[in-house]
Amino acid sequence: MIFIICNRIKLAWISAVGVLLGLTAGCGFHLQGGVGTLPPETAQTFLDTENPYSEFYTSIREALRSSGADVVESRQDASTVLRIIEDDSGQRVLSVSARNVPREYEVFYLVTFSVEANGSEMRAPESLVVTRSYTYDETVVLGKSAEEEELRRSLARDLAMRVLRRISLDRRSIPAT
Repeated sequence: MIFIICNRIKLAWISAVGVLLGLTAGCGFHLQGGVGTLPPETAQTFLDTENPYSEFYTSIREALRSSGADVVESRQDASTVLRIIEDDSGQRVLSVSARNVPREYEVFYLVTFSVEANGSEMRAPESLVVTRSYTYDETVVLGKSAEEEELRRSLARDLAMRVLRRISLDRRSIPAT
């Protein structure tokens, strides 16, 4: 008798999980890391920037390629131009000790971008800022320096994914050729 009740409870749980998975798939739910589908016009994308050596440039280039877009070297070959207007990062002190020694820093990354597709503006200039904080210990200076650099790379990857998500949401507003 107990065996039958346990099997029915397991079946009820499995059914409930199946229904929930079906509902989330049907509502357009995507995992945070997913970009969604980029518009077909972004198949040939040119990155217009003054600093092709920044962390953000590297991250957005990799993200575009992994999403199926071809990053072209010439503006004439592109159907979409992603213009990076501002690409800045830095850090600021968040807290200090009683001896006026920094204890906590905040690393920030700021990007301003616009998107042009088929010669028309698809997305007006928009700024995105992401921040992370970390504690500082003067006895492990080298480790904290490496931690700051890793945070900066992580922020750049996060911004690249946010930019691509915004582009994927603009699918309906792209002018036809």
